[in-house]
Amino acid sequence: MLTLIMTSVFTIASLSIASLAISQNKLANQKISWHNALNIAEAGLNYYRWHLAHAPEDYENNIGIHDYTDPQSGVVGHYNLEITAPSECSSVVTIKSTGWTNKFPDTKRVVQAKYGLASLASFAFITNSDVWFGDEEVLHGPVHSNGGIRQDGINDSLTTSAKETYSCQSHHGCSPAQTKDGIWGTGGDQELWEYPTSNIDFDMLTVDLAELKSLAETSGIYLPQKGLGYRINFKSDGTIDVYRVTKLKNNVTYYDINFKKHKGSWDIDRQTFFANYSLPSECAIIFVQDNVWVDGIINGKMTLVVAKLPEVPNNRRNIIINGNLTYLEKNGQHSLGLIAQQDIIVPLYSAPENLEIDAVLLAQNGSVYRPYYDSPWPYYIRDSITIYGTIITNQVWTWSWVNSSGSCISGYCNTNTIYDSHLNYNPPPGFPTYGDYKFLQWEEITEK
Repeated sequence: MLTLIMTSVFTIASLSIASLAISQNKLANQKISWHNALNIAEAGLNYYRWHLAHAPEDYENNIGIHDYTDPQSGVVGHYNLEITAPSECSSVVTIKSTGWTNKFPDTKRVVQAKYGLASLASFAFITNSDVWFGDEEVLHGPVHSNGGIRQDGINDSLTTSAKETYSCQSHHGCSPAQTKDGIWGTGGDQELWEYPTSNIDFDMLTVDLAELKSLAETSGIYLPQKGLGYRINFKSDGTIDVYRVTKLKNNVTYYDINFKKHKGSWDIDRQTFFANYSLPSECAIIFVQDNVWVDGIINGKMTLVVAKLPEVPNNRRNIIINGNLTYLEKNGQHSLGLIAQQDIIVPLYSAPENLEIDAVLLAQNGSVYRPYYDSPWPYYIRDSITIYGTIITNQVWTWSWVNSSGSCISGYCNTNTIYDSHLNYNPPPGFPTYGDYKFLQWEEITEK
């Protein structure tokens, strides 16, 4: 009887130990599979990042379930890829990858990563020509010129030039012309100056105007050529009032960016109400085949394109800043792109003494500037202009004109340019991006 009892106890104990060992082994294997599932999910992210490097605009192919292969054991697991393509107002692509092993298919790990293409709105200022920043000019954000830079102002971020040396001309204070370093001047911080650096290809800044026109006609707002042009007043409720410009103020003498003399006017004298529009989408394209005057409060994300198509070089269209142009809030929820086929101009009378422009300004073939006026007092000389966004100008740019001694004699004497960091990977619709996809965010998702 004693032997029987001892045998039974031993058998029960042995079975319990064996069962515990089996359970522990299963738990260990499941734990290994749990870790391996994360590695497999990560492999899915890496695979699709490779795919984007070779097909950056393809968000539909190579998604779904893929085999995960071990060199020794063959297929040991799978990952499932789900892709969220960039929106009209974002260059960010979201990759969601779910991984699991064949041994424990119910043990899954889910990771998500975001990659984005940088927009040219990540600069405070870009130009294709030589540029001079005066001692009253302040720039917050990266600055680049494909030409030379005379920097007498203040910049708190990287300042780069594609030139090692260049010929500084009289309109930038060098008379006679002198050979200067790619960046020179009395401003700072000079430790942030770099030259020569890579050239930014302005061909990639030449947005497809015909494509934007087509988008505006099908899902945006399109306005045909009409008389002298239009005034667009952006309203805080998210709508826009459009007026037809019927008469300009009396002509005055002014000089353009090349100091060519003109007799004319960029200021509205009379206008008639045309229509009120609600923005048709979250990221709207507004295309106008005529000159446009703009002002108001921006509520939403939109791009205004002004161009005459088919394009004729001496008949390109301009954007004129008719007054303050500000965001409802500077929180990344509101953005405005201004794309002018030729110039973006600040006129004589309409713009106030202290002007603020919240926008990305792109003069595709011309300049962003205020013409040189020498009368009437006090309009020809103004106090300050603040840009919250980016200036992209193909040709010479200026808000202020100075004499040989450096004194401000026309335009806005104090300038402040602040780049909008919200636009790095969320530019206004239709604006160009550049470079390769950059990693922005990684997270593991616990799915219910």
